[in-house]
Amino acid sequence: MNSKATSPSILFVPGLRDHVEEHWQTIFQKKIPGARSVPPLEHDKLSRDARVEALQQALSEIEGPVILVAHSAGVMITVHWAQKYQRPIHGALLAAPADLEAPMPAGYPALDVLRENGWLPIPRAPLPFPSIVAASINDPLGSLDRVTQLAADWGSRLVNVGAVGHINPAAGFGEWAQGETLVRELL
Repeated sequence: MNSKATSPSILFVPGLRDHVEEHWQTIFQKKIPGARSVPPLEHDKLSRDARVEALQQALSEIEGPVILVAHSAGVMITVHWAQKYQRPIHGALLAAPADLEAPMPAGYPALDVLRENGWLPIPRAPLPFPSIVAASINDPLGSLDRVTQLAADWGSRLVNVGAVGHINPAAGFGEWAQGETLVRELL
């Protein structure tokens, strides 16, 4: 069997800030031939349902095995998608899950706005595919204790990536070599 034909496609699932040029997801996507990203929404940008449907649409355009690489609210999009749709997923890297049930720091959508747009509660059912949750010990959008519990609920392997904030440009991340290593583990 040709290993190239069976290599999983990589689909990036950005958070609510969508595509940021200096974000590790954008940088990493450019390194992988054929990698794709869920496109930004033009309307209903805070709607969970619209985000889940955008992920489903992106997946429907990919044949064969897929690895999802989600960050922040993209993790929540992924776990909500997994509650609604069935499609074989080879694996998922779930980096810095945003704990949308906890109060949001300044500069992020208010919790009541997220509630109104269908984000809560966070799904707790085990995911039907292998997954790795990358957790930071000082993430302002998800305490290590809460993210550890989410990983356990989802049946994910937890990887403590240290004191790296929210693993985004504001925390000093453009490239994130450890994230690339974790995706290679899923391959």
